[in-house]
Amino acid sequence: MTSKLKLLVATSAISVAMLGANPAFAADLGTDAGTSITNNVSVTYSVGGTTQTPPPVASDTFVVDREVNLVVTRTDNVNTLVAPEATQQALTYTVSNQTNDTIDVLLTSEQLGTDDFDVTGTITYYLDDGTTPGVFDAGDTPITSIEDLAEDETVTVHLVANIPAGVVTGNEAEVILIGQAADTTGTAFVNNIGDADDPTLVQNVFADGAGTRTGGAAGDGYHSDTDTYEVSAANLTVAKTSTVLWDPINGSSDPKAIPGSVIEYCIAVTNAAGSATATNVAITDDISALDLDYYATAPGSGPASIPTANGVVSANSCNGTGTNADASGLGHSSGTISGNLGNVAQNTTEVLLFRVTVQ
Repeated sequence: MTSKLKLLVATSAISVAMLGANPAFAADLGTDAGTSITNNVSVTYSVGGTTQTPPPVASDTFVVDREVNLVVTRTDNVNTLVAPEATQQALTYTVSNQTNDTIDVLLTSEQLGTDDFDVTGTITYYLDDGTTPGVFDAGDTPITSIEDLAEDETVTVHLVANIPAGVVTGNEAEVILIGQAADTTGTAFVNNIGDADDPTLVQNVFADGAGTRTGGAAGDGYHSDTDTYEVSAANLTVAKTSTVLWDPINGSSDPKAIPGSVIEYCIAVTNAAGSATATNVAITDDISALDLDYYATAPGSGPASIPTANGVVSANSCNGTGTNADASGLGHSSGTISGNLGNVAQNTTEVLLFRVTVQ
């Protein structure tokens, strides 16, 4: 190169324009994975004041890679209360796609061995249909994975299991819902974080947090969270007592259980303090094989005051005091006394009272 030419190049006016395709953005998650970005560069210049023919446009193209991130979160910080032997009990989570692409999420679960019991049966998963948001109901759809979860989309998933017998109030079972990021064919993503960059391929970079599953680590393509079943059981005790109210010789003065005497039975149901409310508490007492008759009609005459035939009643105490407002179905049929006490709350007693005569 001559010194004159060197001088012309050094004093040339050069302008550079970089032209690229407009990137596609998904919410605040950045450019969509797979977006092709072509950067064109044009150069104009002059030599000695004369505009020269520009060189061909230079360009560079690459595709945006996939930053894989999903978040599984329990929906509250309150344990889910369950009863022994309860079926179809749900823990509720949200699953959020924080990837710059639509993904599938493969669902599994884990039970921890450090709690009080394991749930029974097959753990199943349901996609909340939004009719009653966050509440497991008949409209929810059974699933094994979440399909086509859009960028920045969050759905609600119910993990459903059965509670075994033999558990008691305060027992807990911890269950982890695990989500694994996959492509829209259901194939789990492979992490390309250690691979050389290939500008022609969509490569995966795992950006998820560690989660709570055993062995979980940040950047492993999974995320998980733990929720807890807590047993809240009723603790019922039943006591049955009898009191002689009257006999045909002594009347109500120190009456004895002689033939013709009137006896009142009390069936008392007590629910211990701190227990769950017992509902639909039904009582059946068959006296048909005993030497007793249900006291339906008082005799026409006898010593002292004859006890009334007051049927089957419910109260809060064996002395008949208190009102059990939700008692129902109190009655007698063919030697069987029955009644429903309704709900028996913790630390309360409700009773069923009825009278018989000794044959």
